[in-house]
Amino acid sequence: MRTAGIDIGSITTKAAVLEDGKVLGTKVGFTGYNAGNAGKKIYEELLQEIGIASDSIEKIIATGYGRNSVQFANKAMTEIICHGAGAHYLDPEIRTVIDVGGQDSKALVMDAKGKVTDFVMNDKCAAGTGRFLEVMARALEVDLDVFGELSLKSEKPAKISSICTVFAESEVISLISKGEERVNIIAGIHESVASRIYAMAQRLPLSPPFMMTGGGAKNKGLVKVLEKRFNTAIRINDYAQANGAIGAAVLAMGI
Repeated sequence: MRTAGIDIGSITTKAAVLEDGKVLGTKVGFTGYNAGNAGKKIYEELLQEIGIASDSIEKIIATGYGRNSVQFANKAMTEIICHGAGAHYLDPEIRTVIDVGGQDSKALVMDAKGKVTDFVMNDKCAAGTGRFLEVMARALEVDLDVFGELSLKSEKPAKISSICTVFAESEVISLISKGEERVNIIAGIHESVASRIYAMAQRLPLSPPFMMTGGGAKNKGLVKVLEKRFNTAIRINDYAQANGAIGAAVLAMGI
């Protein structure tokens, strides 16, 4: 049985195709201003890349903030359920998931069967999200792709106290003017993001093993400071950014 999952986030759209429970392929692209078009485009490009026809896909589930815009999906489900299903599929031992996306971050806990038993989400403020890191990288004129790597070179992270993205950016500019080393500022930014995520997640009955998903999982600096905060190793899967789409495809096998 072939199933597909489409996860439309505010910044990126992800698609995944499974065949009899095995991942055939995944794809990530920018969402842009039209979520419905993005879902269709990324999905069709993935099918072309893996060389299968759309009529061979038996069931499709859409998830993410733009899930209701995918008219050709059989069903729409929340990202919380899909992220839990994806994490359990990729690693059945996982009990806590930290997902850091472009515009929100979330934490969820699961039971041994992969069912989400509780969750918290930050979707009201950019602090603690990929957007915060993007704004700060731009202020420091650093490529976001190397932002995390540079943070690992710091021996004395700068103190970033503002919880608001706008004020934090002003704080970073002030540190630059004072001659603070760039790697220390970057490390301080990562510490700030991690503190927001940690504070949010503390409202849950957390238990290891931990997994990190979303685009933030690609940031080694963020992963490291989160491991320090939670005092545990955090597992990163190669499909971390497509986790929600994979979970949607997994759940599609049951509809």
